[in-house]
Amino acid sequence: MSQAQILIAGAGIGGLAAALACSRAGLRVRVLERASAFGEVGAGIQLGPNVIRVLHAWGLDKALAQVAAFPEQLNVRSALTSEVLATLRLGDQTVQRYGAPYLTLHRADLHQLLLSAVMAQADVRLLLSTSVKGFTQTNHDLRLHTEQGADEMGDALIAADGLWSSVREQLLGDGLPRVTGHLAYRALLPQHSLPAAFRSNDITVWLGPRLHVVQYPVRGGEFMNVVAIVHGSIRGDSQSWDHANNTSELRASLRETCAPLQAVMEAETAWGLWALHDRTPLRGPDEMAQGRVALLGDAAHPMQPYLAQGAGMAIEDAACLGGLLAQSESEIPVLLQRYAASRWQRNAWVQARAMRNGKIFHLDGVARWGRDMALRLMGERLLDVPVLYGWEMNKRL
Repeated sequence: MSQAQILIAGAGIGGLAAALACSRAGLRVRVLERASAFGEVGAGIQLGPNVIRVLHAWGLDKALAQVAAFPEQLNVRSALTSEVLATLRLGDQTVQRYGAPYLTLHRADLHQLLLSAVMAQADVRLLLSTSVKGFTQTNHDLRLHTEQGADEMGDALIAADGLWSSVREQLLGDGLPRVTGHLAYRALLPQHSLPAAFRSNDITVWLGPRLHVVQYPVRGGEFMNVVAIVHGSIRGDSQSWDHANNTSELRASLRETCAPLQAVMEAETAWGLWALHDRTPLRGPDEMAQGRVALLGDAAHPMQPYLAQGAGMAIEDAACLGGLLAQSESEIPVLLQRYAASRWQRNAWVQARAMRNGKIFHLDGVARWGRDMALRLMGERLLDVPVLYGWEMNKRL
């Protein structure tokens, strides 16, 4: 095929990763973003070695090192007693085992890093304030309709428009994401604002009955990202990322937790809140691609955050997509089907594993006692996930 034109809906982390991968494959790319400015909501993000290998292959290793933190270990602790239940060594151990480190960083820093890399590509155009209304595809091309009235012509459409994807709705018609019944509170704390004993460059996961808290450094360790996930529901718009005046509700949920965790939580007075949504795990390749349209990241496989792989799977999707579209001897619909066939089972596994982890993290009663005992006895064998971190794109194409 001649130099194809790839249309990408959405300029979040997944959309920019797809734009970079497709451009590096020699394709022309046009990215449509409904917002009036490029940006990323949220705070911290964890990236395992499976994802870091991709970013390093794209030449982003030096840029990553300037904004990321490099935790030496992950500690799992009881939210009730503060006991350390298990530890997973990261740092050099992860590099030796998987060929890349485990990093933590601010979502906005990752987004800016990808945006800068995309803007350096000559064959990428970025269109702001452009909302996708729908699409029409034929055997020969695809026409993307926008809310602004202009049509964009291309050879393929990659939907990276997130959890509430309008492209997915037209392609699959499977309704809205489902409510999980979990609420996530998020805060970004300057490390210097914390008591000295609680400043850390490690990842800590606090497990409690029907709740858990995760904390880890971002921006080179200058800030601490803290996320508390509890059971409950919100009033108002469930699509909003920020609901004010929820500090008292969070404190009520954590009132039985240990003093060290309480000290961390007391360091912040304003918490962002959003209700978690997901979908059932993927059931086949047709849920990721049909004809000249493919879904990527949360548009294809939104997942609960209990494996820290939402952004990671979007970046893996992008790497796989770019690698396949570089194979110019095949028609684009065929390549998109190969992309879906290559990705759907892994993504479905991660979705299911994240759901399973969510149940394990929030156990209570005798089941919680059994979980804690298993962590004490098996430690790293339970926390390490070789099938996840050992993924290599070139072996999957």
